[in-house]
Amino acid sequence: MTALERRLGLGGATAANMLAMIGVGPFLTIPLLLASMHGPQAMLGWVLGALVSICDGLVWAELGAAMPDAGGPYRYLLEAYGPRSLGRLMSFLYLWQFLAQAPLGMASGAVGFSQYALYLWPKMTAWQGKLLAMGVCLFACALIYRRIESVGRLSIMIWCVVMVAVLWIMADGLLHARLSLITDLPPHAFRLTHDFWIGLGGATLYAAYDYGGYNTVCFLGGEVVKPAVTIPRSILAAIAAVGVLYLVMNVTIIGVVPWQEAIRSKYIVSEFIARLHGPRAAAVMTALILATAFASVFAGMLGYSRVPYAAAVGDRFFRAFARLHPTGHFPSFSVVFVGMSSAIACLLDLEALVTALIVIQTIIQSLAVVAAVPMLRRTRPDIERPFNMWLYPVPCVIAFAGWTYIVVTSGVAYILAGFGLLGLGIAAYLWRAKRKLEWLWT
Repeated sequence: MTALERRLGLGGATAANMLAMIGVGPFLTIPLLLASMHGPQAMLGWVLGALVSICDGLVWAELGAAMPDAGGPYRYLLEAYGPRSLGRLMSFLYLWQFLAQAPLGMASGAVGFSQYALYLWPKMTAWQGKLLAMGVCLFACALIYRRIESVGRLSIMIWCVVMVAVLWIMADGLLHARLSLITDLPPHAFRLTHDFWIGLGGATLYAAYDYGGYNTVCFLGGEVVKPAVTIPRSILAAIAAVGVLYLVMNVTIIGVVPWQEAIRSKYIVSEFIARLHGPRAAAVMTALILATAFASVFAGMLGYSRVPYAAAVGDRFFRAFARLHPTGHFPSFSVVFVGMSSAIACLLDLEALVTALIVIQTIIQSLAVVAAVPMLRRTRPDIERPFNMWLYPVPCVIAFAGWTYIVVTSGVAYILAGFGLLGLGIAAYLWRAKRKLEWLWT
């Protein structure tokens, strides 16, 4: 079988991370975030989300540099928890939740695309919107059905479009924002009540969704040039750059559109531009946002498609996913599967997609990946770590506490759904282990 080729450099890797991070999320979630705490104090969610992302990014940087192969967390969990012991269950559970995580993540970006398209096509019906979202997933699938170096060049091209939209918003915001609107807080905004903490958890959940994607390069580890250096740098550079962009963009939008109006808006950025420059400029901005939304689906699908491939090559998943394109040398079957399942997931609404995605990802993946760092350091001294996180173990503690807080405040229904999926995954593993006569310690 032909191996994957290392052709993705630092520029393409950082662009892929940033594309996955700067999707349609912040353009849609600003009103939702404001509603979670009923005022601009919800910007605390962006700060807390950034802190969790930085600490979690250091986790992924250390693991990605130590094990730069296709598959990302599947490989990390297998090795950290023991390839002949608990690692079998942990890696299987990651693959299990991947079947839900990947379609939910890609569909959320595509559904966001269709919702923003309403600004340009106000007569679009609900079913037309769903079909449009499904088409976005299928088109992204078609674009990544090619060699990795051409995908890397395309990532950089789309990244340029994304940055035009973000920098335009920031420039207008900095020129026109009013401090009086930014500091127009409701009475008792910072009273530390039960509702305050629940609201802050909700705001942080939306921020975590918007920041998500900084680990995209880890899914492409087998195709990254000089991975020991490229993976950590691309993760940390993407988080730093996007964190600054998000903070400035969100604060300045509220400085132009009063939060009482923004909280009810469906097209906050389009209305922001329309207020400053009129409807024609707003239409141009909407088109750029649609390009940004598509870019996030494109970059995410690129990374996710490599996970089942790596598992199948290691005989931990269905063999069909191990197929490589005969000339392009990319995981062809996996790309098609992720594209099709994402299109089907577009039948759900955006709020359900985002919340379910974060809760399921946290319960089954994020907490286990954070714990994998101390596990790897203690039990696998044979694995070289070319990058060691700063101030260890503080980032692990903060990331673990942050993810737990997000889950606890998400709502009982989503928590039960996440643990229900976890329970089904354990049962599925035991069934598979019985058939293969491969238990945890054999």
